[in-house]
Amino acid sequence: MKLSVILIAYDMAREIPRTLQGLARNYQLGAADLEYEVLLVDNGSPQAIDPQSYSHVDVPVELIRIDDAHPSPAKAINLAAEQARGEILCLMIDGAHLLTPGVFEMTLSTFRAFDEPLVATRYFFTGPDEQNKSIIEGYDKPAEDKLLASINWPEDGYRLFEIGTPFRAGARNITWFNKMFESNCISLSRTLFDRLDGCDEQFDLPGGGFLNLDLYKRAADAAGTTPVQLVGEGSFHQLHGGTTTNVSMEERKTRTESYREQYRNIRGTDSVMTEKNVHYMGHLPTEASKIHLKN
Repeated sequence: MKLSVILIAYDMAREIPRTLQGLARNYQLGAADLEYEVLLVDNGSPQAIDPQSYSHVDVPVELIRIDDAHPSPAKAINLAAEQARGEILCLMIDGAHLLTPGVFEMTLSTFRAFDEPLVATRYFFTGPDEQNKSIIEGYDKPAEDKLLASINWPEDGYRLFEIGTPFRAGARNITWFNKMFESNCISLSRTLFDRLDGCDEQFDLPGGGFLNLDLYKRAADAAGTTPVQLVGEGSFHQLHGGTTTNVSMEERKTRTESYREQYRNIRGTDSVMTEKNVHYMGHLPTEASKIHLKN
């Protein structure tokens, strides 16, 4: 099998059917005949994910339920990776994200172009601003539903750029060439994931803390790896009560500092950014995808 997508979900009954639609054969370009699987891990949701909620979606899903789940997704990712059959692992630590239609196609193209790539998809929020700010102004799930209906999603997945905002991480201006330090949709070879011993389960805070950043940096820094950022493709965060994304800016800052402290204790440094040069793959599919014009 070519590709295994590992999708971690906690209490996302509303969001998961849409996330899976973004991974569907009739949505992702070139996926109609692709050998791939989606391992959907229900990481201890209070109400178990109902397979009937996504039965209408043309996507090859294997649902894994963890009843006595740890609040960090680290163990869930490692468990799913043990069961994955793909040569390439696509890790989505937050199951509430919608992908644009070319992510699979561009990821596979990147693996043909480089011997050992680490492929990152840029993080966006749905809504008029970063969600920590937009929720204060009244942006909520009904507003998000209306936004998605306004672009007739999923008819044309690239219209997500019309209703989304790039994650800035404190940067003043964002273009496709800003260097990333994490992604909710990263792809790496199974052999590289095994070489890294998977996710480090020392990152045991709810939501994982800097787990995702740590995996990205370790993979990027590994010998022989080429970090590649996709251009013109995005991973769009739906509202779902995320531990840092859907809280106040003050709460976000407090939690981020606790995550940074744990990272420092584990790695002995504050540095989360790889020093390696980044390569870029992709194109700008629509006018709205020219994010450099929105700054």
